[in-house]
Amino acid sequence: MKLNSTVVLTLTLLALMLGAGSVSAFLGFDIGSKALKGVTAPDSRPTTKFASAKTGNSQHGGLVLLKEEEILKTVKARIEGKNKTPKSEQEEEETVTNKQNPQDKPQPEVEEKPQPGFPVSAESEGVSLSVQSARYSGGALQLRVKMQNKSKDSVRFLYSFLDVSDDKGRTLSASTDGLPSELPNNSPTYTGTVSIPTALLDDVKSISLSLTDYPAQQLKLEVLDIPVGR
Repeated sequence: MKLNSTVVLTLTLLALMLGAGSVSAFLGFDIGSKALKGVTAPDSRPTTKFASAKTGNSQHGGLVLLKEEEILKTVKARIEGKNKTPKSEQEEEETVTNKQNPQDKPQPEVEEKPQPGFPVSAESEGVSLSVQSARYSGGALQLRVKMQNKSKDSVRFLYSFLDVSDDKGRTLSASTDGLPSELPNNSPTYTGTVSIPTALLDDVKSISLSLTDYPAQQLKLEVLDIPVGR
């Protein structure tokens, strides 16, 4: 009985496929076995393992668990040791005090020779404002100003309401630096500056300052006829 050539070819291909599959399975099993050598199954009871490690850590070198508080203390101590230079307690207290409310501390006074016609002062309700000197520097007129509150109540100021005018009645723009936003009761003397652009002072011989408290507006400080001639 003669076999069809197509049937023979099909049977041959099936035999080759089975043989190749068997060889691949054997090789895969062998490679996987070699790769997993030395790998053991995990302990199904980790609680028991840690308990035995705690009891026998001195003899078998078990794992020692540190407390979280001790770790945080150690890290904090190292960070402070790197970023902080040794200081005495008094120096640390002074540093903290200087950092708190820097605007509320009076500025250190700079000794200078008194100018003719100065100081020019005004006082209202126990609050005084005086102009100590007027000097031209860096394209602006610098007025050195002192403020003090001898009353029993604190006083607040908003320096955007500071009115500056020249001897011709014209309003001038000005900026302040170092003056406190609030004068506490029985305060020390605070020093700051009022700056006026030089370009606004052509042919100006004197200026005036006017300042009121905010928001009550119960007092008004007017310093008149401040000489600014060059």
